[in-house]
Amino acid sequence: MVRLILVILTLLLFFIITLPLFLFLLLLGKFNRKLRTKIAQPLVNFGFRCVLFSAGTKVTVKGKENVPTDRAVLFAGNHRSFADIPIIYTTVPVLTGIIAKKEIQKVPFLSWWMRLVNCFFLDRDNMKEGMKTILSAIDDIKHGYSVFVMPEGTRNHDHELLPFKEGSFKIADKTGCPIIPVAIWKSDEIFELHIPKVKRTKVTITYGAPILPDELSKEERKHLGSHVQDVLGYCSQVTLN
Repeated sequence: MVRLILVILTLLLFFIITLPLFLFLLLLGKFNRKLRTKIAQPLVNFGFRCVLFSAGTKVTVKGKENVPTDRAVLFAGNHRSFADIPIIYTTVPVLTGIIAKKEIQKVPFLSWWMRLVNCFFLDRDNMKEGMKTILSAIDDIKHGYSVFVMPEGTRNHDHELLPFKEGSFKIADKTGCPIIPVAIWKSDEIFELHIPKVKRTKVTITYGAPILPDELSKEERKHLGSHVQDVLGYCSQVTLN
């Protein structure tokens, strides 16, 4: 319980100390969105590093050299834990917004900062709103911002991946951007597997080689989600080793 209290206190302290910066960046975004994001993401990175440190979490990163830094990409990763977002933001090497479930919008402070780094909140129960989110993400890719999706659609603690939802892969299909498969391992051992305790954990995140939609066969591109799922399943085995 001590670590859980430390995590909560770390988050609260970060939000309190950075409130003036948040208000400044909110104003800056009305004039220069790119500059706002360039300032906000390192701050979010620092805040999440502090949270992971207070949780006793050590993150090992593999394959970061696979991520292009000269163009926007679509990251597609598995989803095991609430901690996945902090792990992503402390390791991703480019400006990136995450597509998260709409319920996170209700979390004060956290959702505010997520908006500053171009995150989207997806309503999976409303097809029209869901499509608006995908179109907004496509627009972000075209403007040079990368997007991170978790196409399983929910947290999954099993070794086998859940079937990928194809909708989010329209982002890559419509823009031709590279897809980077991302395997996260043991993040659920931080908290979910023994709620309410937060345990010291070693987590691994692996960034796989880019998948280029334009180089895939017609059948692979038609079922892009399934193809990426197969590749990510292999990345997960690499992560385990």
